[in-house]
Amino acid sequence: MAHRLDEAMHSPPFLTGQLLLAMPGIGDPRFEHAVIAICSHDEGGALGIGVGSHLPDIRLHALMRQLDIDPGQAPDAPLHQGGPVEPHRGFVLHSDDWGGEGSIDVAGRWRLTSTLDILRALAEGRGPSRWLAALGYAGWAAGQLDEEMARHGWFAVPGDTALIFDQDVARRWSAGYAAAGVDTRMLSAVSGHA
Repeated sequence: MAHRLDEAMHSPPFLTGQLLLAMPGIGDPRFEHAVIAICSHDEGGALGIGVGSHLPDIRLHALMRQLDIDPGQAPDAPLHQGGPVEPHRGFVLHSDDWGGEGSIDVAGRWRLTSTLDILRALAEGRGPSRWLAALGYAGWAAGQLDEEMARHGWFAVPGDTALIFDQDVARRWSAGYAAAGVDTRMLSAVSGHA
């Protein structure tokens, strides 16, 4: 019993189902004001989908047409900048009222699907009730996210689906901090030393 307690006290917390908010001064312009929905995090690494900004040059209908899918009833939604890894690979983060081939449940909060069947379901008007589409993802090797969390990089907040699906994309970052009781005007881009 003592061994398990000792293990739990020294093992890193896994962040699956939480949101990462970039700290000011993160040091990578690709992640300035980033909001990342962590879909998988374990001892082997982490994968998250950026939900804090839209891609400027492509929307859902154009992507669907590139994939030879008639957009049908799908709204011409903006695509999110999911992350710098595999920027041409598509993902749909969605509510748990739809599941298809390859859908992954994320801590009972949302699902992640990267197969074409979800785009076809959206086109046919039978997809999930709440969703967003993204290109690319953010990925971390084993221990990398844990190290970044220990440095001045990321702030984790509960994976509130209202923040993901209901909040305007331009306000997700500040709204995530506000929900945690943090006033972003008080954050500094420089960390201090004691």
